[in-house]
Amino acid sequence: MSDPVYRPIVMTARTFFAGLGLRIDVVGEQNIPRTGGAVLAINHTSYLDFALGGIPADKVGHRLVRFMAKDGIFKHPVAGPLMRGMKHIPVDRDAGSAAFRDAVAALKSGELVGVFPEATMSRSLEIKEIKNGAVRMARTANVPLIPMIIFGGHRLFSYNVKDFSRGKPIVMTVGEPIPVPRGADVDVVTEELHARLEQLLDESIARYPDKPPGAWWIPARLGGSAPTPEEAIAIEERVRQEKANRSD
Repeated sequence: MSDPVYRPIVMTARTFFAGLGLRIDVVGEQNIPRTGGAVLAINHTSYLDFALGGIPADKVGHRLVRFMAKDGIFKHPVAGPLMRGMKHIPVDRDAGSAAFRDAVAALKSGELVGVFPEATMSRSLEIKEIKNGAVRMARTANVPLIPMIIFGGHRLFSYNVKDFSRGKPIVMTVGEPIPVPRGADVDVVTEELHARLEQLLDESIARYPDKPPGAWWIPARLGGSAPTPEEAIAIEERVRQEKANRSD
């Protein structure tokens, strides 16, 4: 498929990441099929995950990933035309059936579709509760479900973080495909996906080369000072309340 918008943006992203001196370590990209549809279920900790998440697929025959993203960004005067040009898939949380239908159609036509099943970025850096949409799409389209972890992007651009100083490491791990046959129990496979993401996260952090004691970019249970999952929930609730108060 011709991609006159997406391909130049990929080249621009490569140049940007090279300029930042990112040390990108990808393991398991061979688990992404060279042809045919698949759902990439990716953890979410950074605003850069959309750009970083395409790197493993690019290493496999220069494949592109159509990401599912909140429809608000498609309404932005600059980002919107680019998102549409890259054939990403808008998600209206009040009417998700259209996004589901579009994603399944893309999968059946042989595309890779990227999904962040946690829906929002994880402040604790742990895997949050995940939605079952990725599993349902894979089952309906009869394509593999591939778990994937990105770790390190949150050090550049995330909640209250914008640090583009050079040389940061980024670790990515692509897991083995999870089969989702037509009769599969969605809830059971969603639990398996969550467990696999947790396992891949631990493997990714074990490879991560920069883990000083108390580092804010490492989960609390592994000796870092990131919020615990319970603390992260409290922070999210406080942020929601502050937004609600501003809108009153």
